[in-house]
Amino acid sequence: MTQDILLTLGREALLLMVLASLPPIGASMLVGFLMSLFQATTQLQESTLSVVPKLCAAVLSLVLAGPWIAGQLTLFTRQLLTLIADVAL
Repeated sequence: MTQDILLTLGREALLLMVLASLPPIGASMLVGFLMSLFQATTQLQESTLSVVPKLCAAVLSLVLAGPWIAGQLTLFTRQLLTLIADVAL
């Protein structure tokens, strides 16, 4: 396995990690912003008020994006195992 292949695999793994974590983090950030805007306008300063909606948004985004994330992880794993099998020969 050459150094170029290893660098490419590392780059693809990091990119996949970012793409797979984007839906729950993005949903949590959006809901957190909306909840903080709501708290600022109503002057309701309850710290636990924003935790539950952010958690629900993250879980919902994982449910909706789960098949896509699983497909991407499966595709990367297949490519990785194929490369390992090619190196063993």
